[in-house]
Amino acid sequence: MNDKAPEKFVSPRRAGGHGEPLYADEPPTLADLFINAATKYPQVNFLNFKRNGEWQSVGSAEMIRRIENCALGLYSLGLRKGDRAAILAPNSPEWTIADAGCQFAGIIDVPIYTSLAPTSVEYILKDSGARVMFLQDADSYDALKEVIRSAGAVEKVVLFESNSDDELVVTFEALRGSGEKYREESGLLQELRKEISPEDVATLIYTSGTTGEPKGVMLTHNCIISNVIDAGEKYEFSSSDIPLSVLPLSHIFERSAMYLYIYNGMAVHYAESVDKVPDNLAEVRPTIFVGVPRIFEKVYAKAKLKSAQAGGLKEKIFDWAIEVAKQYALRIETNEKASFALKLKYRLADKLVYAKLREFFGGRLRACITGGAALADDIYLIFNGAGISIMQGYGLTETSPVISSNNPQFSRLGSVGKPIRNVQVRIAKDGEIEATGPGVMLGYYHKPDTTRDAFTEDGWFRTGDLGRIDDDGFLFVTDRKKELFKTSGGKYIAPSRIEQLIRSSRFVSQAVLVGNERKFAAALVVPNFEMLESYVRHKGYQPMTPEEMCADPRINDLIERQIALATDSLARFETVKKFALLEREFSVDGGELTPTLKVKRRVVDEKYKGLIDRFYDEAENEKPA
Repeated sequence: MNDKAPEKFVSPRRAGGHGEPLYADEPPTLADLFINAATKYPQVNFLNFKRNGEWQSVGSAEMIRRIENCALGLYSLGLRKGDRAAILAPNSPEWTIADAGCQFAGIIDVPIYTSLAPTSVEYILKDSGARVMFLQDADSYDALKEVIRSAGAVEKVVLFESNSDDELVVTFEALRGSGEKYREESGLLQELRKEISPEDVATLIYTSGTTGEPKGVMLTHNCIISNVIDAGEKYEFSSSDIPLSVLPLSHIFERSAMYLYIYNGMAVHYAESVDKVPDNLAEVRPTIFVGVPRIFEKVYAKAKLKSAQAGGLKEKIFDWAIEVAKQYALRIETNEKASFALKLKYRLADKLVYAKLREFFGGRLRACITGGAALADDIYLIFNGAGISIMQGYGLTETSPVISSNNPQFSRLGSVGKPIRNVQVRIAKDGEIEATGPGVMLGYYHKPDTTRDAFTEDGWFRTGDLGRIDDDGFLFVTDRKKELFKTSGGKYIAPSRIEQLIRSSRFVSQAVLVGNERKFAAALVVPNFEMLESYVRHKGYQPMTPEEMCADPRINDLIERQIALATDSLARFETVKKFALLEREFSVDGGELTPTLKVKRRVVDEKYKGLIDRFYDEAENEKPA
């Protein structure tokens, strides 16, 4: 039943003709990527996961067999090429096998974030017309049972773990068992794979979106494979590398990274959960780690907190070492030789501080790759100075995802690197970044008008981000075009850059700038309460709850001074005139953040309208008579 086959919006942005693989010597489809990797890198620990306190493995041959049986199992349920199957579950080998099973059968999979509200899940199921849904367990099914039934199209729910008496449900093991029986049909697997074209849609990924309803991004096999190959071109990846999978596989960034791991024959390890990442890092000792900037910010904040709690000499040594790391990294960045004195300081700081920071990541990390949001210059310098190489890239779901990336050969502070091979970038007259290349999406599912609006007349994709390219070809992203706001005085303000400056304070966890069509910029600030607790003890104040801290004039005075110090380089109209402290973090569950941790500014404006209005009412009342 393929009543909703994806529309083919063909723009002139693509390399490689329809139905033709982009690279003659590379796998033309994702199914070929898995088979080629398993053949080239036969090993017993291709996929590694922890269950009941013990690490377990799935070998390359067993992985392929499970994938093939999954594909045949879906075929046994009546799914055919072009049908859709949704996956909503945490990272696991089963997630990867279900994804690959869809690719082997020519089925378009629809990854869904586990953090999405039921209404959003229902919308995606209805819009995609998914006939099968993969879930983690019976509890997941019970939580979404009504949504699944109301969506209408789902005919079968496959549970990775546990079972249910519900007639709609089948276990993943039973699905693969059904597929095993179909292996007797000679040539069926080969026939299914032969029908898949490199230009067929492989996946339908719904953007979380900071405004409006989600849009289904159609990515082809060519889109994804070209991005995997081109994004990794200047890295010296090998089958001896060991990655730890932390970001959700429903995010194209992590999923593309997973394909890159498989493509290079790496032994993939799945983190048990976000809370278990520190333990898993120590156990796995990865050589490659892919994460969003927030992860590195939290690691540094935790190390800083630990030193502050120790106080005295230890805190002073930590702060000194951090400054040395930044100075040393800056010398490397600008190709300047470090002085003899700086080298001596660095060696001492390495023994006292940096070695412990590296040990947190397992002690043998050689590359951290980050994207999804802007990485603060200070965080970049601190980690690189401490011997943990962070390389920032840039991209979107619509570009599969990488557009540009710093790499071991070419890197520049503050930039998101140079465009990857086969991708071109230009800056429009209004400052918007536009891109073209084989990784650019086919279009938005069921939204031909929105798709056309996303491309220029000559076929370049409009990213919605503002930026510039320097003389050496490095791309710098300055802000989201739609997030720019204008004060009532007519001045444009780019909020994310200012928010990043405010977050550079050790006492600030989160910050959101407000002030669109208002007289001045103001900020909602979530303090780093653990750091404030240390500050309160140091000052000899009485212990306070987060709520009490947010109301305390002394704490407000501290944060005001921190904001002023962090933003002293801004133009007068950009400076924060008012702020309020919030006792609860912005979160996905709270609705203020997307699953990729981007701020939903419209939601924040609505949720905190009363507080925001008060900023400007107070300003009016403060005017001299």
